[in-house]
Amino acid sequence: MASLPSESSGVVTIGGKGSSLSPAAVYAVSRRLSKVTIDSSALEKLSLSKKPSPLPPNLPPSNPRYLAPEESLAALAILLNKLVLSDAAIRPTLPVLIEETLNLTSSPETLDFGSPVRFLDSLSRLNGKNLDEIGLGERETGVFEGSFAASIGICAILDCCSSALVNVADAVAALSCEAARADVAAFDLPVSGDGFSIKAEMDVAGDMKVLLFGSKLVGQNDSGPFTEIPAIHGSFREAVRSLHGRIRVELNSGVKVQKVMNAGNYGKEKALATSVLPLAVSIQSMSECSLGRAKLTIESISDDDLRSKVAEVFENVCPGSDWLREQFQSITEKAASGLDYIGVFHHVYEFLVKFREVLAWEAALALFATERDDDSIEKKQTCCSTSIKPNGETAKGKKKREKKKKTSGKGTSVVRQLLKDRIMDKNETSIEDVKIVVEWAQELSFCFDPKDAGLDTLLAKVKEIIESNEVRRLPKIPKGTRDFGKEQMAIRERAFSIITGVFKMHGAVALDTPVFELRETLMGKYGEDSKLIYDLADQGGELCSLRYDLTVPLARYLAMNNISSLKRYQIAKVYRRDNPSKGRYREFYQCDFDIAGHYEPMEPDFEVIRVLTELLDQLDIGTYEIKLNHRKLLDGMLEICGVSSEKFRTVCSSIDKLDKQSFEQIKTEMVEEKGLALETAEKIGTFVKKRGPPLEILSELKKDGSQFLENSGSVLALNELEILFKALEKSKCLGKVVFDLSLARGLDYYTGVIYEAVFQGATQRGIFLNYWSTANTQEYFVFFCTNGYLAVFGPHATLKDLVQNTYSEVFLSYYIKLIL
Repeated sequence: MASLPSESSGVVTIGGKGSSLSPAAVYAVSRRLSKVTIDSSALEKLSLSKKPSPLPPNLPPSNPRYLAPEESLAALAILLNKLVLSDAAIRPTLPVLIEETLNLTSSPETLDFGSPVRFLDSLSRLNGKNLDEIGLGERETGVFEGSFAASIGICAILDCCSSALVNVADAVAALSCEAARADVAAFDLPVSGDGFSIKAEMDVAGDMKVLLFGSKLVGQNDSGPFTEIPAIHGSFREAVRSLHGRIRVELNSGVKVQKVMNAGNYGKEKALATSVLPLAVSIQSMSECSLGRAKLTIESISDDDLRSKVAEVFENVCPGSDWLREQFQSITEKAASGLDYIGVFHHVYEFLVKFREVLAWEAALALFATERDDDSIEKKQTCCSTSIKPNGETAKGKKKREKKKKTSGKGTSVVRQLLKDRIMDKNETSIEDVKIVVEWAQELSFCFDPKDAGLDTLLAKVKEIIESNEVRRLPKIPKGTRDFGKEQMAIRERAFSIITGVFKMHGAVALDTPVFELRETLMGKYGEDSKLIYDLADQGGELCSLRYDLTVPLARYLAMNNISSLKRYQIAKVYRRDNPSKGRYREFYQCDFDIAGHYEPMEPDFEVIRVLTELLDQLDIGTYEIKLNHRKLLDGMLEICGVSSEKFRTVCSSIDKLDKQSFEQIKTEMVEEKGLALETAEKIGTFVKKRGPPLEILSELKKDGSQFLENSGSVLALNELEILFKALEKSKCLGKVVFDLSLARGLDYYTGVIYEAVFQGATQRGIFLNYWSTANTQEYFVFFCTNGYLAVFGPHATLKDLVQNTYSEVFLSYYIKLIL
């Protein structure tokens, strides 16, 4: 936020140790709110030479470039600072003359910044001196050419004025929200699909909620000018911030005179334009949005005759959309030519001044509409009163009036009172007279100018509201995280105790790994999900990221320690930069059970299903079934149906939706979106509908003439499943397993057994398990719910290629993602 030098100081010092020039200081000088002085130490460093250095030969011809008085003063302040900061031996004559000019009691006539000679000539005449008396040398010319004082001066004024309007625009928009009964639900912004949001928009939405906190005047008006406030005002903030950052650098950077003389103009004005033009776009959008809100406020006036008169005055006096569009088009055309950047910056500043007028009109109309409503209510209540106090006011009327006046927001009520104190003591016109709106708009336009002392008071109060309002004081936690109370903790501790007991009973040992890993360890291990990894800020050392799961850290641990055989478990939090939604969090627990080593076929798969059933039985989550399939069997099925191998993944993603959509919907998707022939899709349907007792379905798929026996991958899968099913049958676990050919979970990463446990029952207490295996990985995941608290066992990426070392061992890994 721009703030002008205080009246107590009233002086802008150029040069000296630690001094710097700000846009607000330049603006104060341009409006003669502050004097200018050259620091004595800086003056001593200037060259004592009385003779100017020789002018460079063949100075190019130039056209006049006259600036407005305030622009001339701003440019002079910039040039003075550049002369003091210059690396050349500048004589004190010119800096002292500029200092004297800036401190003249009357505003100077416009100066010609078309060339060094034209500038010095106009400056000399203004001070009653001869050009030869001052002298112009090569070094002064170099600083003038390299300073771009006119452009930077205008942009500094633009920066200060636009910065002042950032919070003013939000406050005025909040007043309009109450006047036109806007729906403030538009300020509850969701994060985007990838979990990110635009900070400026979120900040605007938050500030609007603070200003309107407690308001009973808002309503259901969800028109565009109100719903667009976060986006439009947020873009304005970003544009102002971008310009401010560049101007602060340009104000206090020195001029390399020799470089300027050798290279000439090196594109500084063009660079400035890249920050100014986005601001012009934002000013146009802000103006249109403000005009829209003003019109909606006029529409809220209930008196038809008064509303018509106000609308007529507004259309005749306030800058309109057509005029604003013409000005914006003129700016863009001038900028596109690239011939007159000073003219572009000047027109953008004038454009901002017009926006300030529009904003003043919006504020005046909001005050008018609200004050008139309060006045009408007060009159109505007085007429309806039955008992009269000695002072002429009814007790009932006073009580209702006071109650009504307390219904505005805690922030808007303060802003409204500040503006009323500014405008109403200057007017005694009736609230029914439309002329009062014009007078208020004119007065508020002055008030919103940084040169007005009242603006500092308004900005300070708005800042105080935003920073201290109780809405902002309410503590909250980041999206995608949760606190756990004593009840949840008791359940979680009990669940962890059961899970740990089962893991230990199967011979697993505990292992703990760091919560963050080297970024290079995690990157490239999760495919498209790598974008969900939380990166830590670089602290000047190793680049690190929060762990995404517990599997990659395990692979890193095994590789570092050259371990080829291990059965371990780990229960710890992991972090994903996901889009928070129901059942999806950014911080959650995983419980991993991993086996590394060489085993007989299906031995790890058998054990993991035993672990699964024991866990779910002891957790007492209700009746469940375990759907099971094999990746190689599914691939063989697609090959038999005539699906090309490059479409396996995309077709599997469609099949994966069968638990949520009908096969007819899936068939349409495969044909119209995935490019399969209708006959191929229908043939897939005959297979994916097969589900039932494992041994029965297995027998059907292995009977003579089965197409699966003609596919080598399918034959391998069927043989492995036969071993697994017979082992499960002997352990009395097979009754909980269903062979389901539609199961397609985890197919992006795995090549072996896959399964998923699902709840069965009238009252659902959990959805369970995915499991799969590859040549070097078996994993499963489970969803379970105990006493209404959900926990999720979920899949993670294959260990294949997790580290540069390759493993021939078989891994068995599953985890539990608790969502309590």
